[in-house]
Amino acid sequence: KQVVTGRKPTSAQLHLMFTTEVNLSQIGPYIDYLTKKQGVKSVFVNGTTGESLSLSVAERKMLAKEWCEKANGKMEVIVHVGCMSLKDSQELAKHAVEIKADAIAVMAPFFLKPKTAEALKLYLQEVSSAAPVLPFYYYHIPAITGVHVPARDVIAGIQELIPVFRGVKFSGTDLMDLGQCVSSSPPQWSFLYGVDEQLLAGLAMGADGAVGSTYNYLGCHVNKLIAAFEKHDLDQARKIQFKLQELLGFATNFGFDLGVNKQVMNDVSGLLLGPPRLPVMPCPPTHAQAIAKKYFELFTEC
Repeated sequence: KQVVTGRKPTSAQLHLMFTTEVNLSQIGPYIDYLTKKQGVKSVFVNGTTGESLSLSVAERKMLAKEWCEKANGKMEVIVHVGCMSLKDSQELAKHAVEIKADAIAVMAPFFLKPKTAEALKLYLQEVSSAAPVLPFYYYHIPAITGVHVPARDVIAGIQELIPVFRGVKFSGTDLMDLGQCVSSSPPQWSFLYGVDEQLLAGLAMGADGAVGSTYNYLGCHVNKLIAAFEKHDLDQARKIQFKLQELLGFATNFGFDLGVNKQVMNDVSGLLLGPPRLPVMPCPPTHAQAIAKKYFELFTEC
C-alpha cells in the first residue's frame, strides 16, 4: 500500500506499507495469464522471485499446494524446497510429494555454507532422500548464495547419490561451467538457464530451456527467441535478446531489483500480485511505470 499524503507517514501508515501476507486468491488468475497470455508451460514456485527465504515453512507449503492444485493439467510445477535448515528442506520435500509436485529443486544453503562440492552433494542427497520419487534439480545461483563451487563439480557422479537427479537450474554467468555441465551429462538431464539477459548464449552452450523472473511478462517473446534459435535463425533470436537487454539496461537505471521487478509484473500483467516483503523495499510507482512504458515501446502483444 502506498501513502499518498505529502506529510511524513505515521508509524501506522508505515506498518500498512510494509505488511505483506500470502494471497492465494491471485494464483488462479496468475496461472491463466501465464498460460494463455505468455505461453508459459512450466513454473518454478518458491524460488528467488517468489521470495522463498523470506517466507515461513507454513507459507511455502500453502503456496506450493495452491500452485499444484490450480496448475493441475495446465502447467508443470517445480517446487523449490531449499532452506537454511536441512530439516526444513526435508519437510518441504516431503510436502511436495504429498501435493503431487512434478519435481523439486534445491539451492545451496548460504548462512553456513558448504565449502566443497562433496559437502553440497551430501546436503542435496539428504534433501532428496525425503522425496525419493520426485525428479530433483540443483538450483545453482552463486550470486545470491555466495557458494561458488562450480556446478560441474556438484553434478559429477551425483546420480549415484541421487538416482532421480534430472538437471540444473543454472542461474550463473559462467558459461564455461555451464558448457562443461552439458558436455559431461546424460542426455536425459535438463539445464534450465536463469540469466535472462544472456539466454541466447546459454542456449548456444546447450541449455534446454529457461527460468527467469522477467518471463512473467516476457514469456511469449522468449518463446519466440527459443523457437528462432531452434530454427537456426540467429538474426531473429538476437533481435529479441537485444530488446530484452535494452529493457533490462533501462530498468537498471531505476535500481532494478526484486521490488522493482514485482511492480513491473503488476503493471504489465494487470494482476494484483502484491509488494515484496521486507527487507526488500517496494518500488516507487513512477519507476515501475517508466519501465512498463519502455516495455510497451519495445514489445508488441503476442
